[in-house]
Amino acid sequence: MKNIFSKMKLPGAKERFSCGLDIGTQSIKCVKLKVNGNSRELVAFDVEESQLDPIDVLKKIKRSQNADLVNISFCGSSTVMRYVNFLRMSKSELRQALKFEAQKHIPFNLEEVYLDAEILKDDLPDNKMLVLIAALKKEFTQQRFKSLEGAGLRPSIVEIDSLALINAFNFNYPKNEIPERKSICLLNIGSTISNVNIIDSTVARLSRDIHSGGANFTKKLMDILSIDFKAAEELKLNPDLERAEKVKAAVESVLTNLALEIRTSFDYYESQNNSTVMKIFLSGGGSKINGLKEMLASCLGMEVEFWDPFKQIKIDDKLDAAKLNKFAGIFNVAVGLALR
Repeated sequence: MKNIFSKMKLPGAKERFSCGLDIGTQSIKCVKLKVNGNSRELVAFDVEESQLDPIDVLKKIKRSQNADLVNISFCGSSTVMRYVNFLRMSKSELRQALKFEAQKHIPFNLEEVYLDAEILKDDLPDNKMLVLIAALKKEFTQQRFKSLEGAGLRPSIVEIDSLALINAFNFNYPKNEIPERKSICLLNIGSTISNVNIIDSTVARLSRDIHSGGANFTKKLMDILSIDFKAAEELKLNPDLERAEKVKAAVESVLTNLALEIRTSFDYYESQNNSTVMKIFLSGGGSKINGLKEMLASCLGMEVEFWDPFKQIKIDDKLDAAKLNKFAGIFNVAVGLALR
């Protein structure tokens, strides 16, 4: 892998279609887009339950999507993202300085990671520029490559979940839809990890992975109600009248801790920048928990809404619209990958 932000130059790349493959803890999501100039059309999608060894699931996706090259991403302990102010320099100068500068910000041995950087803003005061430094642990990356190879797939672009999420949002919600001088948060609640990303005028300014997600809510329900995993999963999405209050109390107890971590991220960002976070845009399988959006808005005292990863993407008439609508909130990362 050459780097995180640029396409890998592999033979046989198809220019007309692009596949985004989001391999999560609980499910694997795939989105296939048809590329025509500046427009994008969704021509296929798939959701499959994750397994310890995902090769069989990936083979199934390969067949259903007629895919070969896929764009993939990572999150959690295998990744690091840092937003750093550098003295203004050219891209080539940044490349030369990266390894030395990265040692100050990346908590890994640099020989153990793929390292990359991107200039986000080059017009900061005092002749400075804002640079995103990203690192991916080689060990995790190679494991994922082996699974893809076993399924007959090849990685085209390798990215980080947060960057894919931001890419999808900026494509579907252009700058003119967000008030100027206001920052927004993209909160993606997965099964075990929640991604917090703060954007100011479409530019990423802070990204953080919180090790809490939908599985924490499920476990809480299992403990409180003495039920199994499957029953708890169903109950958190569709609580019955008899246990609705207990479900709400369980969700609130876990959400309080998650909201505290989110607020800490906001406070840090706002202390470093002349901007406040005005709204949360919510996505991810864990965000579908009954009442979570309203509880989160109450906890943080701000507007929270779901966002549509297909807002500016044409949908093929042949696709199952009902199924797509049911799963739409979990495709945000996969869409961001396919848009690359």
